[in-house]
Amino acid sequence: MRILKLAIFFLLCSCAGLQAQFKVIGYLRVTGHMVDDLSKVDLSKVTHLNIAFINPDTNGVIHPVPGLDTVVSIAHQNNVKVLLSCGGGSRHAYFAKILAPPYRKLVIKNFLDFVDHYQLDGIDVDIEGEDIDTNYESFVLGLGKPLHKKGKLLTAAVAYYTRNRMTGKILKQYDFINMMAYDKTGPWRPSNPGQHAPMSYVLDHMLYWGKDRDLPAEKLVVGLPFYGYGFGASPDTGLYRSMQYKDIVATFPGASKRDEVELPADGGTLYYNGIASIKEKTAVAVRHGGGVMIWHLLADTTGNESLLNTIHETIIKNGGK
Repeated sequence: MRILKLAIFFLLCSCAGLQAQFKVIGYLRVTGHMVDDLSKVDLSKVTHLNIAFINPDTNGVIHPVPGLDTVVSIAHQNNVKVLLSCGGGSRHAYFAKILAPPYRKLVIKNFLDFVDHYQLDGIDVDIEGEDIDTNYESFVLGLGKPLHKKGKLLTAAVAYYTRNRMTGKILKQYDFINMMAYDKTGPWRPSNPGQHAPMSYVLDHMLYWGKDRDLPAEKLVVGLPFYGYGFGASPDTGLYRSMQYKDIVATFPGASKRDEVELPADGGTLYYNGIASIKEKTAVAVRHGGGVMIWHLLADTTGNESLLNTIHETIIKNGGK
């Protein structure tokens, strides 16, 4: 039954990825050397840049980000949109206070002023887990109208395990959603080893958000992980617990051609997405969705093993723009 539902859904939206510009959204972390970091990214292969993460402090104040003005200028010169990404995967318990009255209006104003000051193209709401509380909907609604009035974007990173917290009112505000089709398992579940970002998880996301929640295909952006997780004795305390893709291919020759490698000493296994999986997922996104999202850009390597290069080549091969 699930396969039949997927087949019908994909048939109905088979040309969606060709109807508008295909989005390639990459996250760039906030550091003290963001301009240098940006120089390592081929902006000709990216359409949107999400700056992660820019959050208010416990009083709702958003502080200046050194170098962000230069990053925005360089990105705009390359026709790349730049969004502020707020939240992040870690718990932000103080959000319960600052996103509720009486702080909410002030926080929304501070976000909007920050967007204007740095000439950003919108806001990406990456609030996750327990931070998605009863204040979340009002916060999103408060951002949506003024941003859209200015022609700015409002997007979100969404996780499968908190999908029921996303109301219809919330989803209507988002120009598109970045489906975090990864972290299905990880070192926090040592008794459940395996691939944390299988193709089946992408299909789960697309079927749920596209069919069950009735979002148009062009709003469905497939999240791609540029990292992997290790299971076994050594990952519990060592290097292999979580590895960036560039470190995986540097450590294990030929790793780009696989999705897992055996770890030394204890017989553990490191799971990630290699070139073939990234090709397959990107092709599905081109044919049935609206884009791909990358966490995160600087975890990539260069040359023939680059996942960003793989994405770009796959888009062209499958007729994306």
